[in-house]
Amino acid sequence: FKFGTDLLAGLEKTIAQEHIKNAVILSAFGSVRGYQLHMVSNRDLPSKILFVKNPTAPADIIGMSGMVMNGRVHPHITLANGDEAFGGHLEPETTVFTFAVVTLGVLDDSLDMSRFDDSSYR
Repeated sequence: FKFGTDLLAGLEKTIAQEHIKNAVILSAFGSVRGYQLHMVSNRDLPSKILFVKNPTAPADIIGMSGMVMNGRVHPHITLANGDEAFGGHLEPETTVFTFAVVTLGVLDDSLDMSRFDDSSYR
């Protein structure tokens, strides 16, 4: 992805264009101009979500993991700046700076991964 791209929107667009139904996010690297993430902020279900946003803070992309489940992307990203490494669920308004390279391992369409991120599924 190139300068100024919204990273989440770019992932979603590429996955749709390439007709990817199921995949594993294997890695990512590059940098961002600003970010928005969310993470859990409690220890009991239901989970409570904390949003962390800094639209003017540059950071390096250290990694990304997650899955594409029936065309729906669930990405977790790790970022770092001069002081710390941090991460969470990738949100809109995380914009690419120099570039961002994301690697997917595409899986068979016949897999049923629809409940992999369902906290009520045991």
